[in-house]
Amino acid sequence: MTVMTAEASVARLPAKRVGPGNWLRSYGAMLRWEVMSSRLFLPLLLVIQILVGAGFVIGFGLLITEVDTATALYLATGGVVQSLILIGLIVTPQVVSQRKMEGSYEYLWSLPTPRGAASLASTTVAALVAIPGVVATLLVAVWRYDVTFAVHPTVVPAILLTVACGSFLGMAAAHGIPNPQVTLLLTQLMIFFVIGFSPVFFPPERLPNWLATLHDYLPFYPMALAVRSSLTNGLVDMTANAWLVLSAWTIVGALITGIVLVRRK
Repeated sequence: MTVMTAEASVARLPAKRVGPGNWLRSYGAMLRWEVMSSRLFLPLLLVIQILVGAGFVIGFGLLITEVDTATALYLATGGVVQSLILIGLIVTPQVVSQRKMEGSYEYLWSLPTPRGAASLASTTVAALVAIPGVVATLLVAVWRYDVTFAVHPTVVPAILLTVACGSFLGMAAAHGIPNPQVTLLLTQLMIFFVIGFSPVFFPPERLPNWLATLHDYLPFYPMALAVRSSLTNGLVDMTANAWLVLSAWTIVGALITGIVLVRRK
């Protein structure tokens, strides 16, 4: 009788939280949590993404007297890249910092879910939010400059890598820096650097030689190359080295994020 009671008790125990099945269930649960917890914020973020992408395309065009086809394509694809960088490298760490300040951050990491699943859920939401901004930016460019895009199959990995790279680097900084206010200041600095001194809207030849060389090893120029070469014909050539640099930064950001989260108590 005692043996049967023990066996029945064991049968009622929950399944051990390990394995791919649990990871996928956790990922789905965290994805729903990300959407529901940001349901009031996401519509505004979607609008901002659309306005930012379209604003970059139109606004930078006002600074140029005559916008030819090549320049228009640079502006359009640059607007796409900037909106992707914004959602990954800027907005994602700001969301983490906000959670730290409002007190929900510790609760999130106390949940019995793999932390990698939670991080990937955040990256997935960032990628989904970025899509309307990308589409709107391209449509505004077609309307404003009457340009034609040539969409290549590499556009999917280019956009995914750009968002993932920015998100993982942003999360690495947000989770690794204890003070959320420092993270917010760092994101503001990154906006200034990426917009003003990264060859996203213009060729790297316009930068000083040392800065152009530095961008060969930073992720922003490879992001621009990947997206621009995937949406145009003959404007730029995506090199294997650029793919390697972009992939390396994505892996580094993911590893740092994983290490920081695993070490958290």
